[in-house]
Amino acid sequence: MKAIIENIARVAAWLLAIIITVLSVVPPSMRPETDVPHNLEHFVPFLVTGVAFGFGYDRRAFLVAAAMVVFTAAIEILQIFVPGRHARLSDFVVDAAAVIAGVALGAFAGRTWAKV
Repeated sequence: MKAIIENIARVAAWLLAIIITVLSVVPPSMRPETDVPHNLEHFVPFLVTGVAFGFGYDRRAFLVAAAMVVFTAAIEILQIFVPGRHARLSDFVVDAAAVIAGVALGAFAGRTWAKV
């Protein structure tokens, strides 16, 4: 049963990463707007993505967390090349913190699930 849920988490993780990438590199006019505070708007998607990656790849949590920090940096750098978008160090810090926390939570949940 864990293998099935692990595979679902992996698919969800990659889909979430694709969605984050697309929403990060489209022009601002194509990006959905919310009334959520800016930092929370960044934190939640990266946290959820981190949880999915952490659960799906719980045996490689440190490597996954490091790769996800690189991913968050790449997302910010890509925004430099999109008209109307810009890279912010503060966004990177929030995104990286969220994804690390998410991977830790997901890996913990995955390891706990395996013991049950």
